[in-house]
Amino acid sequence: MAQMAACLGGRGTPAGAPATARDYPGRMPKPPLALVRRARAVDRILAQTYPDAHCELDFDSPYELLVATILSAQCTDERVNQVTPALFARYPDPPALAAADRVELEDLIRSTGFFRNKAASLQAMAQRVCAKYGGQIPRPMSALTTLPGVGRKTAHVVRGNAFDQPGFTVDTHVTRLSNRLGWTMNSDPVRIEYDLDALFPRKDRTMVSHRLIFHGRRCCFARKPACAACPIRRLCPSHDIGEQDVVKAEKMIKRP
Repeated sequence: MAQMAACLGGRGTPAGAPATARDYPGRMPKPPLALVRRARAVDRILAQTYPDAHCELDFDSPYELLVATILSAQCTDERVNQVTPALFARYPDPPALAAADRVELEDLIRSTGFFRNKAASLQAMAQRVCAKYGGQIPRPMSALTTLPGVGRKTAHVVRGNAFDQPGFTVDTHVTRLSNRLGWTMNSDPVRIEYDLDALFPRKDRTMVSHRLIFHGRRCCFARKPACAACPIRRLCPSHDIGEQDVVKAEKMIKRP
């Protein structure tokens, strides 16, 4: 861990320190050049491994992506994609969702889990969009994060995939992989986002997120990664934490 801290230029969170966006200074220190080069080499390999990496939520508009992303909390993208066709047929835009019957809305999204909380967030979000933004999903981060149920992670999903405004979506996969790869020592999503921002050009950040998420879902699993079959093994400082038998690791890989 000391070696990792040195590589990161001492940017780990001190014990007991608060972990919020306001803790950041105006300018972050530059990471070591060796770390930048290694991170970008990893991404080049992941780009070759997952040329089709993309947002796995189905959507046709910023509104649909925002709703789908809110529903995806503690739920698989596959399940959300099963629910949203009927949901969007019934509520095709923010005004329709804002005026929805709560019981009917809850019933439509029940299978995604935590359906009461999600229904409340969705309806409150739609009502604010209608009242504050004329029924259109806003583009700026500062506006998106004022919507009920929307934090920086959700806002980056919408901005990066619906508005072509690149940014890191720090979900559970990006958090896990960025720590295993030694790109950050932080657990707070905002601090991780800033650490990753320092490693990659702005234009690449959404796609780097997609590739990390793809790799996390298919190879670098939370409980036991398939290390022996990992395409970035030689560049990963955590390559010895998972399955070391090549045959067993290959069987663990989730392929299309």
